[in-house]
Amino acid sequence: MNIDTKCVHGNNEQFKTDNTGSISFPIYQSATFAHPALGQSTGYDYSRSQNPTREHLEKLVAALESGHDAVAYSTGMAAVSALMEIFSPNDHIIASDDLYGGSIRLFNKISEKNGLKFNYVDTSNIPAIKNLINKNTKAIFVETPTNPMMNVTDLKEVSKLAKEYNLLLIVDNTFLSPYFQKPIELGADIVLHSGTKFLGGHNDTLAGFLVLANEELTEKIKFISKTTGAVLSPFDSWLIIRGIKTLSIRMRQQEQNSLKLADYLKNHSKVKKVFYVGLKDHPSYEVSIKQTTGFGSMIGFEVDSEETVKHILSNISIIKYAESLGGVESLITYPMTQTHADLTPEERENRGINEKFLRFSVGIENVDDLIEDLQYALGE
Repeated sequence: MNIDTKCVHGNNEQFKTDNTGSISFPIYQSATFAHPALGQSTGYDYSRSQNPTREHLEKLVAALESGHDAVAYSTGMAAVSALMEIFSPNDHIIASDDLYGGSIRLFNKISEKNGLKFNYVDTSNIPAIKNLINKNTKAIFVETPTNPMMNVTDLKEVSKLAKEYNLLLIVDNTFLSPYFQKPIELGADIVLHSGTKFLGGHNDTLAGFLVLANEELTEKIKFISKTTGAVLSPFDSWLIIRGIKTLSIRMRQQEQNSLKLADYLKNHSKVKKVFYVGLKDHPSYEVSIKQTTGFGSMIGFEVDSEETVKHILSNISIIKYAESLGGVESLITYPMTQTHADLTPEERENRGINEKFLRFSVGIENVDDLIEDLQYALGE
């Protein structure tokens, strides 16, 4: 089945709760479920363990990602936090050196406190990853494209290395969604999403996902989720189901807009660098062509001065100055004071996140209106 159809219908499977013919899957807003008799169950006991609406969403996301199963969480960071519970003190994880600031904060401030050890490296450099592997290494954590510098990792090559050393390959697929990239098909064991972003697509709810490649990982993660409890509510599950129905058309429109906007920014006198994987001069353009079916709608760009940044953020109108990404509305973020504010100045500078850098999440608006908005904000 084509992914366009899967976004609307999943695998078209029938659920035991679906006996009314309802086109919109029902919201089972119940914390608990009655048992028919002693030793009998409807399959649902308590919504922390499972809820029919959340289960429907999890099966849908697993189908889109070609996974064995998925677990939905209250936020993307709740998903990462649950994921860290599969590791033990002194376990070592190698991670991409350009990650979402919230992931870095969790690893450095919480996971390390709990005994985990991390090294950060350019995961597009396979020998550099290999040099960091030691007897305690358990996983490679990759974000591709990265947040916010749009670096790309060759997932098949990293998967080969992970399998050689019996390591888990974990991939944050938030920026491209399963519509443009399927890491499990490329060798990943676990796929992570902030469902708040492209999967939900409307900036109206928070969610997170872990998609598992096999039954063993599924059982581990489901036990952790039931025990720690940060699962997605029935109503928020329904909102994400509704959002995914339009994932394919949103992703295509956002990508079309992004290609035109990246070209516009690249040719603007006040813009010094543009970071977009859809530009043919992007260093990983060929890798992207090989492992994805699209480039997404995240653009990083560096302008000529901090004053230009201030002018842009004070004068955009249609585009909004706000955190987050992936919704139908275009948003510009200033990573230095928002998504990556918790990094030290040296850490930000090493990643290229300086006072002149902006991150642009392109929405579905008319692209000419977006260009006109940028023209005004840039002072033309």
